Amino acid sequence: MKHSLQLKLSQHLTLTPQLQQSIRLLQMSTLDLDQELDAFAQENPFLERVENGDSDESNGKPDDEFTLQPPSSSAPADESAAEPAPLSESDWEQDSPWAGLNDEEDGDYRTVTAESVDLRSHLNSQLGVTQLSEHDKRIVALLIDALDEDGYLTQNLDELAAMLPPELEIEPIELHTALHHLQNFDPPGVGARNLSECLTLQLAVLPADTPYLEQARILAKQHLNLLASRDFAKLKRLLHCDDEALRAIQHLITRLNPRPGAAYANTDTRYIQHDVEVKKAKGRWVASLNTEVIPKLRINRIYADILRRNRESGGQYLSSQMQEAKWMIKNIQQRFDTIQRVSQAIVDRQRQFFEHGEVAMRPLVLREIAEAVGLHESTISRVTTQKYMHTPQGIFELKYFFGSSCATETGGACSATAIRALIKQLVAAENQQKPLSDSQIAEILVKQGIVVARRTVAKYRESMQIPAVSFRKTL
Repeated sequence: MKHSLQLKLSQHLTLTPQLQQSIRLLQMSTLDLDQELDAFAQENPFLERVENGDSDESNGKPDDEFTLQPPSSSAPADESAAEPAPLSESDWEQDSPWAGLNDEEDGDYRTVTAESVDLRSHLNSQLGVTQLSEHDKRIVALLIDALDEDGYLTQNLDELAAMLPPELEIEPIELHTALHHLQNFDPPGVGARNLSECLTLQLAVLPADTPYLEQARILAKQHLNLLASRDFAKLKRLLHCDDEALRAIQHLITRLNPRPGAAYANTDTRYIQHDVEVKKAKGRWVASLNTEVIPKLRINRIYADILRRNRESGGQYLSSQMQEAKWMIKNIQQRFDTIQRVSQAIVDRQRQFFEHGEVAMRPLVLREIAEAVGLHESTISRVTTQKYMHTPQGIFELKYFFGSSCATETGGACSATAIRALIKQLVAAENQQKPLSDSQIAEILVKQGIVVARRTVAKYRESMQIPAVSFRKTL
């Protein structure tokens, strides 16, 4: 086989480190971005975060070219005015019980969070002051460790006894006695093995003169399934009561807590900060960036001067860090400019929503916004993820304004969000004694010119966690 040399020309796109950083910053939430900047500033001394109250004189006159400026809400910044060069669109394309804002006060105060007490600690503290023997306390503590987050003992006592080491010398009857002690602890209902027992334990601590208490106990022990299925006629026969009495019994049952341990569960509170504010100015809805979340960044003049003095004597590492700091500032500038442009494009197309609410939401897809701002759909997807808009109707993620459509009799389209809002309105206004079925809701929507199938109504209803017609029926 004869070997030969051939020259072949081809084009391919390489994701540079700067482009990768730009993509990563774009898809971050505001809180994640703040943490990213803190970590970057610790590793790169050239990047300086300007705190409120800091003057430019404290660090010398700033170099405007490398200072992050809030983008204008009326027109995008001229990205071609400074190095490094802006990223092109082609760069973005390739990386395809029954079932707000964190405002901080001005001042140098530290937020102190009270330590929460979990369910086991709460129960063990009560166990420590009881008059039980040490042996019995150990058994009760064992049951406390077996509880789930809602305060239920889901493991069978006989099975639990069989799993215990023989050297503990714990008899099954001792576990039943220990459970009885545990079920007298606070919160009422803790240690129950099922919902019926949980409600019965809570009813047992109510005053004896509570109206309809005995009927409520019977219902909790024997007829919870009938209450869940709204079989009121059979409940009235079994409890020997009329509509008014059954309504009072039902109210007494539903006031109880079906998850007594949930109040002590450790839940992570997640805060969001809106990136964009929407206000009406001179008859037009305008999206502007929330200046509170825009980081104030600049190149540290002290380190920049050190680099200038040592550039000729070999400052390659410092030059690299300077360039990285410039790219960080530039990429964050572009990130906020892109968010503002995309947000304004969304507002322009959903202005009826800002005037009239959810029922006026129009269908919108990523492609429509991508074409309007000259970006790729994947870029729009990144911009609208974990970015929030503060509007007169509330705070919404940018993705909220996108949705599929259903046809109307006039040949137009109605967004899924608007249909959900209409279903919610119909359910809120229905006769609770004769609630609307999914078929009836579909018929009402058809009369309003919106063609929607019954199964579609059921899907939207379930997505809003609205119970089925049988579970919405009341006396």
